[in-house]
Amino acid sequence: MRLTTAAVTAALAAVLTAVAPSATAESHVATPPGRVCFWSQPGMMGQSWCYGPPGYAEAENGTQRQAHSFESRYNGTVYAISYGSGSSCVYREIRSDDYDEDWSWATKLDGVSHETMGCEPG
Repeated sequence: MRLTTAAVTAALAAVLTAVAPSATAESHVATPPGRVCFWSQPGMMGQSWCYGPPGYAEAENGTQRQAHSFESRYNGTVYAISYGSGSSCVYREIRSDDYDEDWSWATKLDGVSHETMGCEPG
């Protein structure tokens, strides 16, 4: 029996699909070194967004006010920032190797900075 390249490719694809689930936007992606990543669902699932210092960045990709989990691989401290009404803001310190799979700050995250930006602890 002689197999064609197309037949071998199709058979290999079928085997790989059966034994290895495909990576999707919903699966946990490892946090790269030097970054802090946030997910829109508990357990580091759902949409994700990663921050890398320095500076301030608004949370993106469905994580602003919906960051239900996070993981830090940054060798230092960064600050989750939440803006209230008016000009007030609070921060939550995130340290090196910190993580939370069901973050109590889920509905507060607006952005992240390498400094407190004049906000109060909260």
